[in-house]
Amino acid sequence: MRALVQRVTSASVRVDGDEVGRITPPAGGHGLLVLVGVTHTDDEAKAALLAKKVWTMRILENEQSAADLDAPVLVASQFTLMADTRRGRRPSWSAAAPRPVAEPLVDEFTGALRELGATVETGVFGEHMEISLVNDGPVTLLIDV
Repeated sequence: MRALVQRVTSASVRVDGDEVGRITPPAGGHGLLVLVGVTHTDDEAKAALLAKKVWTMRILENEQSAADLDAPVLVASQFTLMADTRRGRRPSWSAAAPRPVAEPLVDEFTGALRELGATVETGVFGEHMEISLVNDGPVTLLIDV
């Protein structure tokens, strides 16, 4: 599994013009926008490990984690994180897991974050999403497990 994690001061996701998720940390605070990609060999253990890593990564103010600050998290599935761009001009999507594999694992990741104590908002799996964010820093990390 792969997550692109961004430290944000706000983030929201819209589907078909309707807002389906939003995080607005307290004034002066941060949250995390997490885009999640799944490949064929991923499983529930990897989803739980990725959730713990994201929740405890010390990338917020004063080297604290989202867990330390109870920072909100917005999660959206992002199969394009698994693109192979090493050859030619057309990305290959063959490493991205199909929906029957990927969707339950994104749900598992989200559920694991909630079990760890996170306040989590989500996008809608498989839908065209418009994500708005204010990246603070900017801070963006790519995490693989």
